[in-house]
Amino acid sequence: MAQFLPKYTIFTLFLLSFLLQTQSNQFSENLTTKSTGFKREKLTHLHFYFHDIAAGDHPTVVNVAKPPTTNTSDALFGPIYVVDDPLTIGPNLTSKIVGRAQGMYALSSLSEFRLVMSLSYVFTEGKYNGSTLSILGGNSISAPVREMPVVGGSGLFRFARGYAVTKTHFFNATNEEAVVEYDVYVLHY
Repeated sequence: MAQFLPKYTIFTLFLLSFLLQTQSNQFSENLTTKSTGFKREKLTHLHFYFHDIAAGDHPTVVNVAKPPTTNTSDALFGPIYVVDDPLTIGPNLTSKIVGRAQGMYALSSLSEFRLVMSLSYVFTEGKYNGSTLSILGGNSISAPVREMPVVGGSGLFRFARGYAVTKTHFFNATNEEAVVEYDVYVLHY
């Protein structure tokens, strides 16, 4: 009986190492929303104002790259901006701040005033405090109403998808200040 023990021990060790190796090399697994704790999906509407301030002592948008061809382009093609803009309940900068728009945008068209925007809306108030929404897409800034996709989120906006409808509420070309109204519709768990 003792002579069979080493054979079984070696076989058992081989089998265990094979099973452990197979499990550790898994790249993915299928999950259900129930097993992850996600509840039913819901639709949320958010309404706020985005304040883009380029001038003054405390700008919230900064030009970080501007090619020489920008000044000769009809649509000001080429510059890239980094932003950390306040999001407020009302159109005045003195109204309650509910978050920040952080990210970048660039004038990306040779023929029209069109931005490509990559922004994270970081919410700082109420039940959405600490949650974010990600916007990625084109914005034809001279159009009266624009639509951009919501491509993700975090916190209470995990698995977010939806769209943002924007309208320019105020624009001053002299001091490069803009206030943009946002209506965001987002599906999330």
